[in-house]
Amino acid sequence: MVFKKLMQAAGIGGPEVETILHNPNTTPGGTVTGEVTILGGKHDSDILGVNLALKTRVEVESGDSEYTSNLEYAKLPIAGAFKLDDGARYSVPFQFQIPWEAPLTHFYGHPLRGTTVGLATELEVARAIDATDLDPIAVHPLPAQERILSAFANLGFQFRNADCEKGRIWGVHQELPFYQEIEFYPPARYSRGIKQLEVTFVSYPQSMEVVLELDKRGGVFTEGHDAFSRFTVDYATVEHTNWEQQLDGFLQQAGRRRGLF
Repeated sequence: MVFKKLMQAAGIGGPEVETILHNPNTTPGGTVTGEVTILGGKHDSDILGVNLALKTRVEVESGDSEYTSNLEYAKLPIAGAFKLDDGARYSVPFQFQIPWEAPLTHFYGHPLRGTTVGLATELEVARAIDATDLDPIAVHPLPAQERILSAFANLGFQFRNADCEKGRIWGVHQELPFYQEIEFYPPARYSRGIKQLEVTFVSYPQSMEVVLELDKRGGVFTEGHDAFSRFTVDYATVEHTNWEQQLDGFLQQAGRRRGLF
């Protein structure tokens, strides 16, 4: 990672900031550690503060339109105001806890196409533009999330895309103002009724909510619509369940209830 230079309002080189992560790989509820180093510029600078923030790209619906926004959803101040002499070096170690509801970016070591998470380092300097250093974070599934995703793969579902939607899921407690949807193409046995399956995890320290959204195929005279199924997974007992059988039951039940199959 190269140092990010901050240009002072007067046009003279200002301080530079660099963030080094000890390990960019983590899980929901995990901790990322590292060190932020600030190098003084050609003259003394008044640093107002140093903050870290998690950011991800989310889809936002507004009326009849939709747009993408980079959303900041967790922030950690790691240093207050101090004076940075010209050419001086100032380092701050940090520990940043990842929210339990953080979106996943990887599965089985491979990126989940459509979702990225970045750790931004924000350097606030008096009388100057803020400098920002953005480092990618790889958020891997919790064991329970991995088990559910593996079960869908074993049933024949194929990963399509993953994105984050700003908003809240009815009836589900959320700390973050958005949720992730992991989209799959259905295998042949479900394709008559389902165009695609969207899986959302809302995780807590001891358990997680799993929300399934079934995008129903529309017929010649009928419009397709979404159907929901939701269940709770306890981390302590997740390995004692045949999830392939359980998920197939959820899908069949939801399909019969809503006339998908």
